[in-house]
Amino acid sequence: MTSTQNSNREQFTSRLGFLLIAAGCSIGLGNVWRFPYITGQYGGALFVLIYIAFLILLGIPLVTIELSVGRASRRSIGRSFEILTPNKKWYICKYFMILGNYVLMAFYTMVTGWMFYYSTKMLLGEFTASPMSQNDSGAIFGGMLADPVTQIICTVIVTVVGFSVCACGLRNGVERITKPMMVLLFLLLLFLSARSFFLPGFEKGLEFYLMPDFSKITSQNLYEVLYAALGQAFFTLGLGVGSLQIFGSYMNSHKSITYEAAVITLLDTIVAILAGIIIFPACFSYSVEPGQGPGLIFVTLVSVFSNMAAGQIWGSIFFIFMLFAAVSTLIAVFENIVGISIDVFNVSRKKAVVYNCLVILILAMPVILGFNVLSDVHPMGEGTVILDLYDFILSQNIIQIGAIIYVLYVSWNYGWGFDKYLKETNKGSGFKLTGKFKFYFKYILPLIVVFLLIQGYISVFNK
Repeated sequence: MTSTQNSNREQFTSRLGFLLIAAGCSIGLGNVWRFPYITGQYGGALFVLIYIAFLILLGIPLVTIELSVGRASRRSIGRSFEILTPNKKWYICKYFMILGNYVLMAFYTMVTGWMFYYSTKMLLGEFTASPMSQNDSGAIFGGMLADPVTQIICTVIVTVVGFSVCACGLRNGVERITKPMMVLLFLLLLFLSARSFFLPGFEKGLEFYLMPDFSKITSQNLYEVLYAALGQAFFTLGLGVGSLQIFGSYMNSHKSITYEAAVITLLDTIVAILAGIIIFPACFSYSVEPGQGPGLIFVTLVSVFSNMAAGQIWGSIFFIFMLFAAVSTLIAVFENIVGISIDVFNVSRKKAVVYNCLVILILAMPVILGFNVLSDVHPMGEGTVILDLYDFILSQNIIQIGAIIYVLYVSWNYGWGFDKYLKETNKGSGFKLTGKFKFYFKYILPLIVVFLLIQGYISVFNK
């Protein structure tokens, strides 16, 4: 890599911009709604401690790898392997990992469109005009899924907006828009968390969420609890497809990558924990079953807000917060896709934006139509939809295999090599790694991810 290549690479205007945008890539709908109900299911605070342990053992090391490969190569996954190891064939792996970004955005744009739809309806007061039962709110959600036109319009809006931000470049687009949006996201999160203190079910909700309940962890389900915590720690950071690597390529070397990875992981965890402080007191205040998963957001909480004093205001703030969480991830992965296209095809940013916007929308159509026009298609067995197939391809295959590729690439001599990785990740002030971690990176870390891959298949095919 030449000095010209380095000098031509855009960099963030500030460290805060990098941290907020990289955290925004990780802070998405999955950890905001999934983390709270999983925590409640598996022992409250005890699960949180197990989860944090796995973040340290698995999450932070994998984040350092992606950021190090990005910063050292100054390129996306589209060109990084060729630049760092030009005489080796690791670049073959990149195509599989690049595919993961497109599969993810094919359904994540649709779900972001749902958030846009719900935010708009809540702001207009259509969900709070009169008290609703959960059956009523469930019927609204089902009606939206059955309406392909509404879903397509919402998906097109969020996709075009997200790519339009990327079209303006890193500093003038991604950083300028995402940084204030993330600041506002954190402010909304703190505001909603503070409001929870005044709900009648606050104490019970917090007890359910954060008080250790050892009765929920028995010898029979200990394995299940450990797997759930390990899986959440892995998936919450959005690893394995280079979506964090692109922001490593825009970093400077003032801070060590280990230090920055720890901060990003901490921000991601704070958002996940505070989301539970918002959700569970509301559930206990309005006699709602808290362990309902995604339905908790689109069905249960809509019913809660419709029955709550000033529900339109609180519901609007909540869904705007959720929309910001979704859009932050959307813009981050779009930027990765645009960066990959620029590196691989040597096209302008604006051409990369237009082409990829069209590709993502085309890929999203089958997922949207799977809930209505193509509802008779059950790709993974009775009761499944096309979304389940996309999710299986990504969650149970691409991201784990991508993570294994990254780990082997930095720890094996045939790859980039641990010494070069260590040199890059330790540049700057802050926490440092030592050569003592080589065995862990080379053997233990890949085995953990392989375990996740195999257990994922077992879980899917034992249903």
